[in-house]
Amino acid sequence: MSARILIVEDNAANRELMDYLLRAFGFETMKAADGAIGLEIARRERPDLILCDIQMPVLDGYAFAHDAKTDPSLREIPLVAVTAFAMVGDRDRVLSHGFDGYIAKPLEPLAFIQAVNAALPTTLRANEAPQPQPTFKRLPPRGVTVLVVDDSPMNLELKRDLLEPHGYTVVTAGTPTHALRLAREHRPALILSDVGMSEGSGFDFIRTVKADLWLRDIPFIFLSSTHQDEASRALGLQLGALRYLQRPMESALLLAEIEACLAHR
Repeated sequence: MSARILIVEDNAANRELMDYLLRAFGFETMKAADGAIGLEIARRERPDLILCDIQMPVLDGYAFAHDAKTDPSLREIPLVAVTAFAMVGDRDRVLSHGFDGYIAKPLEPLAFIQAVNAALPTTLRANEAPQPQPTFKRLPPRGVTVLVVDDSPMNLELKRDLLEPHGYTVVTAGTPTHALRLAREHRPALILSDVGMSEGSGFDFIRTVKADLWLRDIPFIFLSSTHQDEASRALGLQLGALRYLQRPMESALLLAEIEACLAHR
């Protein structure tokens, strides 16, 4: 039996990302773009868990929590805030308003699913491995280009075969030099790069990208099968990568990581 989860979030990208992740792990989902609609759905559907943003129009997260926790039909449903904490004391404030827990933005897929599982009864929790071939209903807007950098032609084709059916435009490069030229030509929405390559390091490549005013704000993800030690990961993140991922990796999780990075452009 899969849990039924209500997502209350006004930001479309975040809402769709949570929806995609939850469905990928076998949950059933409902969605609302503001707190008032969310309350209507919650009273009608009685979900097993409610994930709620704080800053929303019409009825914000705190008002939603008050109404949910004073409603006898809803008060026992776990209510988890999903929000970016900006100030000291925000976490305590969230819990004092009736939320049973919180998940911090930006979302990291595995940590997100682990937090969702923790809020659910054992019998409703998902296995922490995605279901095969989840339905991906929302395609990225046309023109969302991903630059993939890897010195293995096979890896380049695998990424193309994964991303293009989901609506992405993919450009590929086998060397950092070629990748830099393509990045300046196409200015992609995201760069997905290997670390250890025969004609240059991914670390040197990201240094060049981050030093270029035209390219520096492009989200950057490392995906490596060789440089998997903690020192390499720390260096990649220090240089400006949003994610440092390890191959092999489930396709659904890689798609989710890409979505997460694109949602915070």
